[in-house]
Amino acid sequence: MEKQTAGRTVLGTFAPKFAELNDDVLFGEVWAREGALASKTRSIITVSALVSKGIIDSSLKNHLENAKKNGVTKGEMAEIITHLAFYAGWPNAWGAFRMALEVYKDDDGKEGGMFGIGDENTAFAQHFVGKSYLKPLTESGKTVFMANVTFEPSCRNDWHIHHAKSGGGQILICTSGSGWYQEWGKAARMLKPGDVITIPSEVKHWHGASKDSWFSHIAVEVPGEETKTEWCEKVSDEEYDKLVWEA
Repeated sequence: MEKQTAGRTVLGTFAPKFAELNDDVLFGEVWAREGALASKTRSIITVSALVSKGIIDSSLKNHLENAKKNGVTKGEMAEIITHLAFYAGWPNAWGAFRMALEVYKDDDGKEGGMFGIGDENTAFAQHFVGKSYLKPLTESGKTVFMANVTFEPSCRNDWHIHHAKSGGGQILICTSGSGWYQEWGKAARMLKPGDVITIPSEVKHWHGASKDSWFSHIAVEVPGEETKTEWCEKVSDEEYDKLVWEA
């Protein structure tokens, strides 16, 4: 939890003791006891208490922002407020949703769509611009390998080629957000949920998120003989920004 100074900033001269209790005790000692109760859980409790009391003002917005920082996802917050609606009142829930929409407005697709975001794709980070996340859906070696790949806004992989003596290649099934796919020497294609891209072996290409959106797709490895991936040059900012501008 970041050091809180709101009490002293607003009430430091008018009510210094209250400011001290607010900054040092409530947001200092109490919130700092993460070993007793995780900050994420404290955020959920606090948001629930404020909504239940009908406090739909800057206090709630601040705690929604804290909840987001403490790991409460957009989907979890939507479920929390929906649940609260039946106990705290429908108007209170509507008020909370209006604030939550603002706080989480840049998070569309951040959770990786219906399959979840998985772990940061650190093993292949050198072949990406920006952060990507990987959640395997099947076990490699036992069946056709499928994984949910999520790109943060502007993230894209390098130009690459799926080589194979026979068969091989890849299929992309787009599930969330918006993104790009481009083959060497061809115009880029904007991708939306429901789009399916079939990538034959030996075709040089790249894919990733659009500038202002998270993007998820299922990557399906097409079985083949002697398959391997060759990583090539990066998609430069100049190339990428031109594509976004043309969109």
